[in-house]
Amino acid sequence: MPATRSVADTYVSIAELMRLARGSYKRAIDAEYAVRGIDDVPAPGGYVLAYLANGEESIPEMIEGLGIKKPEYAEFMDRLVLRGFITRDIDPNDGKASFALTERGYAAAEAIFAGGRIVDKQLERKVSADDIDGLRRGLLALAEIKQSLPQP
Repeated sequence: MPATRSVADTYVSIAELMRLARGSYKRAIDAEYAVRGIDDVPAPGGYVLAYLANGEESIPEMIEGLGIKKPEYAEFMDRLVLRGFITRDIDPNDGKASFALTERGYAAAEAIFAGGRIVDKQLERKVSADDIDGLRRGLLALAEIKQSLPQP
């Protein structure tokens, strides 16, 4: 009887492993959404809700981080407003939009953070602190590479 192949035997490139690993956070976050009765966060809404909850990102940074064009971003934000996750205010002086989480948006953001903590804790049980530090350094290096490459 042949040995059962593991994920490590099947997927060898870093890109493939990153794609597979990304799904662990999504699954945990989706489970947390379900616990809270949230079933309509549009992809990639979790990123925007987390950005807003942390107050870390400007609109141009969110657009770049999501890898979408400005018109797609506007349409996407409309969906989050219509689904009650965020509010939008337009500054009458310069016409710039600002966004804030609603109570529902905060509940979704907490689900995102809780799902992330679940995966992080499992990861800490499976690999050493040195491995996690190396993973962080590798991911930061990949982010730097991305920043150095020309945008299409």
